[in-house]
Amino acid sequence: MKIICIGRNYAKHIEELKNERPTDPVIFLKPDTAVLLKKQPFFIPDFSDDVHYEVELLVKINKVGKYIQSKFAHKYYDEIGLGIDFTARDLQSQLKEKGLPWEKSKAFDGSAVIGEKWFSKEEFESLQNINFSLQRNGEEVQKGNTAHMLCQIDEIIEYVSQFFTLKIGDIIFTGTPEGVGRVKTNDVLNGYIEKESVFQIKVK
Repeated sequence: MKIICIGRNYAKHIEELKNERPTDPVIFLKPDTAVLLKKQPFFIPDFSDDVHYEVELLVKINKVGKYIQSKFAHKYYDEIGLGIDFTARDLQSQLKEKGLPWEKSKAFDGSAVIGEKWFSKEEFESLQNINFSLQRNGEEVQKGNTAHMLCQIDEIIEYVSQFFTLKIGDIIFTGTPEGVGRVKTNDVLNGYIEKESVFQIKVK
């Protein structure tokens, strides 16, 4: 199983981090060791003083595919989930300044939260109108809707499959909306799709 992440897929998030809007989707990977184990807290790593939460809608691949056309992409996933792409922002900034890859800041152990609950895509009237959100200590800090994606799910699958063969169980993180912020010890993070709770994470 591999985790494929899409960066800079929401315009307002691009603005809040003062990034350049990409012409093509930004792709990076996380190894399976990045997955936060079930019922485990997220431990802030020693190498960062500025770890940010980034809530994202997830797509789970259900069949092997390569060079998938957008019009056929819907056949390659049945389920929608929610997760967090934890990012060591201070380390990422240092790497970006030097033109180096982001992996140390994005792919470290425990940096990928994958909610235990998955939803059949058939539950949604439109995959281009799914609301999702993140609460930090009971306060909503991020709120997104898939309508605001710069690159929609089927387009992401088409683009990604040009470079990587998609396999059963692969998970795509589709990008985060605005509102990212620093986590602190004893924070509690709750993720929701529509109004249904998908995960709760404690920060240590």
